[in-house]
Amino acid sequence: MREAYQSDLRHIVDDLLDMAEMVGTALESATASLLEGDLALAERVVTADPHLDARQVELDAKAVELLARQSPVATDLRLLVATLRMSSSLERMGDLAAHVALIARRAHPEIAVPEQHRAQIARMCELGLSALQAASQVIENRDLALAAQVEKQDEELDDLMLEISREISSSSEQSYTNAQIIDLTLLIRFYERLGDHAVSLVRRVGFLVTGDSLDTLSEGVDVQEI
Repeated sequence: MREAYQSDLRHIVDDLLDMAEMVGTALESATASLLEGDLALAERVVTADPHLDARQVELDAKAVELLARQSPVATDLRLLVATLRMSSSLERMGDLAAHVALIARRAHPEIAVPEQHRAQIARMCELGLSALQAASQVIENRDLALAAQVEKQDEELDDLMLEISREISSSSEQSYTNAQIIDLTLLIRFYERLGDHAVSLVRRVGFLVTGDSLDTLSEGVDVQEI
């Protein structure tokens, strides 16, 4: 009985890692569709998002069942409680990737990102992917030392969002169309929120390992909404 319970807990972690991999694939594909104007790729990202939603529902059901059936304590209890929040963060990251793909789809056959911002958006995607991959390692290995890397990447994402925002606001009226301004403003917000969710993931692992309260986290990082 105890071995089966421990196996269930390991499967919970495996499911979180599978969700993180799905999010990474969605984000990479969504950004490629955005920068290359690939409509088919954008459609695949949008179509795949409900599958990630379903994985969250399945994972949450497993966690709730274990909470009810096993009455866990200490680290096991924190794992299941943290799982319910981490699965939500991963599902929202998937939504954000889908939102990026939707912008690519709406702009087609044009490319939504002006040439002067393509490298910045590509870098935001790179940072988001790197933060997500590091967060996955933190979840798998409970390596809190690696969590600092995720926080650093999130800070760079914040800086890039502000940089692009300043460039848009300081430009002449002829530099962008209204659609480009709207799309860029949304895109930089989506990528910035992806970073926030990655930080939230590693801080949940911090709670799992140490038991320290999350109440001190700022609302800007311990995200509850997209």
